[in-house]
Amino acid sequence: MLAAILAAGIAVGATYALIGITYNLMFSASRVMSFTAGQLGMVGGVLGALFIGRMGIPIIPGFVLALAGCAAIGVVTEFIAVRPVLKALDQHLYVLSTLGLALMIQQFTAIEWSTEPQPFPRLIGVVSGGPFDEKFWLPVVACAITVAGLEYLYRRTLVGRAFLAIAEDNFAARALGLPERNLRVASYALAGVVGGLAGFASGELLLAFFANGAMLNFLGFVPVALGGLGNNRGALIGGLALGIFQQAANFIVGGVFASVAVFTVFILVLLLRPQGLFGAPVARRV
Repeated sequence: MLAAILAAGIAVGATYALIGITYNLMFSASRVMSFTAGQLGMVGGVLGALFIGRMGIPIIPGFVLALAGCAAIGVVTEFIAVRPVLKALDQHLYVLSTLGLALMIQQFTAIEWSTEPQPFPRLIGVVSGGPFDEKFWLPVVACAITVAGLEYLYRRTLVGRAFLAIAEDNFAARALGLPERNLRVASYALAGVVGGLAGFASGELLLAFFANGAMLNFLGFVPVALGGLGNNRGALIGGLALGIFQQAANFIVGGVFASVAVFTVFILVLLLRPQGLFGAPVARRV
């Protein structure tokens, strides 16, 4: 039983961590919390089931097409829900613009796909059943590759350093001649890929279901808050901790009480550490 709890907890925790990283990628480029992050995860699972399961496209081309579709949604998010807000005096309008777009994506998926959970095709099929089933380790592998790839991008490439520059101070980066707008679009496309990867890798675990978007939006934000906004390592640790705690609570108390336990701990952590467990306190100039 303990092995099953750990396997499921780590798998869903890795999925939450990937959605948290999606939030971070979009926020770092625009200082906007885009509530389409969870919808990107949902669409990744739905497109994977559509291309591979229904249309019979081979796994690798279907995987690439699913991620490309999510990257396109990320770019559309920047154009129609984020860019107009950045020009407004009250930038908190992003709450309405990104949430409105998220609801549109969810309803369109429900109409065109299905309102019922649909099966996701098995991708490898080496081990079936038990804690070593691919539905448990695929999200973990996807999360590990994503974190390692982003670390390499940010530390070893010029493009990654340009991303860090606009995340630190987009006005200064623009003054230095960096293409701030193009980098922001690229960051949202990258966020779309990471979000789509989360949904695709966890498709066998969560199924292809339009309601996954809202669930991932909420639970994917928890690792961001716990780990510190913009901290991908913190999102990874927070996501894994959340997943294990959630699965343990499901086993011990079950049902609605498990969700109550999760958010009780979440609120207590934020009361003690408002900047997150791994976030630095914000320095305020006076």
